[in-house]
Amino acid sequence: MGVRTPGTEVAARAERIEEALRASAYDVREAVAHDDDVLLRVHDPRLVEHLRTVYDRWLASPIPGLVGQDRVVPYLMPTAGMLDGLPEREPVAVHAAAGRYCYDTMTLVGPGTWEAVRGAVDVTLTAVDVVVAGEPLAYALVRPPGHHVTKAAYGGSCYLNTAAVAAQALRDAGHARVAVVDLDAHHGNGTQAIFYDRADVHYGSLHVDPGAGWFPHYAGFGDERGRGRGVGANLNIALPEGTGDEHWLEGVDHLADAVSAFGASALVVSLGVDAAAADPESPLQITHEGYAAAGRRLAALGLPTVAVQEGGYHLETIGSLVEVTLHGLAAR
Repeated sequence: MGVRTPGTEVAARAERIEEALRASAYDVREAVAHDDDVLLRVHDPRLVEHLRTVYDRWLASPIPGLVGQDRVVPYLMPTAGMLDGLPEREPVAVHAAAGRYCYDTMTLVGPGTWEAVRGAVDVTLTAVDVVVAGEPLAYALVRPPGHHVTKAAYGGSCYLNTAAVAAQALRDAGHARVAVVDLDAHHGNGTQAIFYDRADVHYGSLHVDPGAGWFPHYAGFGDERGRGRGVGANLNIALPEGTGDEHWLEGVDHLADAVSAFGASALVVSLGVDAAAADPESPLQITHEGYAAAGRRLAALGLPTVAVQEGGYHLETIGSLVEVTLHGLAAR
């Protein structure tokens, strides 16, 4: 809202998760560097280049000296309503270019942003490699999250869509049909948009109702079923505020049934744990037992699975929530 406030998407999130998994003797592996091949099949190359260069461009412009803003913040977004069918240009001013690729004012770019988001892609592709090599389950411990990033725009505290990268990499590895199940408390509008016209990737999301005033507000409704060849390959289950384990797990079962009906041979789980009762970013009331049960129900699909970290902002419980979910996913 134009006011700087403390962030919730902070490095301590990943640190707490790592501490919990190391304490549980998980096999922790370092990421391996990958090229941009899969990334550029998921995202517009202009978005990738923008994220790679915009912070240095911002610092080299007059903006930091004029307004004292040392983070990249868009002030103008070329919405469909603004252009009204006119050609979309590449703006010269960096503070205008920021709004071409970022659709909100809360997803800032600063020192280290590019390294973090590009590193998250390497972590994700390393997890895919592990599963393609024969392991039944691998988890990508990444931050920032990614499921709000569309092909050519970022926002929602997300910069590159790691779940979409995982799904595309599994397709490239020979899986004819891949399913993405999104357990984050908020709808993954970016993942939906990337695959909305495709019949080879099924996207299913279980989230708080955007019609009740929750991010992403404009997407995530039940009548969004896909488009063109992708009709029927998209499933949104929107839940009312205050939903607890029982009805949330009914939604998990519905998503699992859709994955089976789709005939997927590999699964990506967008593992947001911000639907937990203690999380500051969600009005849902899911317990540790609920997350563990969700993991077991998805494991029952028997599919090679890549889990990619999305939301989860309660530092005292994020590690244990991820650990119990992974324990469930490993129950095969």
